[in-house]
Amino acid sequence: MAIEHETTVTYLEMTADPHLHTPPPTGKTALIRAERPPITFYRYLYDTIGHGYLWVDRKRLDDDALAAIIHDEAVDIYVLYRNGWPAGYFELDFRNMPEVELEYLGIVPEALGQGLGRYLLAQAISLAWLRNPQRLIVQTCTLDHPKALPLYQKCGFVPYAQETKTVTVDDA
Repeated sequence: MAIEHETTVTYLEMTADPHLHTPPPTGKTALIRAERPPITFYRYLYDTIGHGYLWVDRKRLDDDALAAIIHDEAVDIYVLYRNGWPAGYFELDFRNMPEVELEYLGIVPEALGQGLGRYLLAQAISLAWLRNPQRLIVQTCTLDHPKALPLYQKCGFVPYAQETKTVTVDDA
């Protein structure tokens, strides 16, 4: 059975490097680029992080279509490890340079509230600006974590558009 959810999507941008200086979280953490990650590993991250926020776009892709995106040389995926296990990830899409899109960013439920989101976002922003884009964009919606929009804005993103959409989720 499909369930429809109405959401407000906010589109944000930054046109200059904010030069964030966010210290790493305390404890054992590592940020590692996942080069051509296995589809099952990517789906694990996407589903674990996105489940509570109704992330559905990548779930609808078959393995070949998903691999075409995440294995593209112009798509970078970074995984944040905390005490040896994956605690979050982000995906930067450089395929439309000089515009870069922060496609996905999230923390697994067990790691929320530990300050990892701000650190992960700061790292994504810094890595995006290393390639000298003209613009870095991201979108968030009212189905995402309630701190997502304020965090993007604190880190330098500015809203440039907003729209209401209906998201259909299979109740399976």
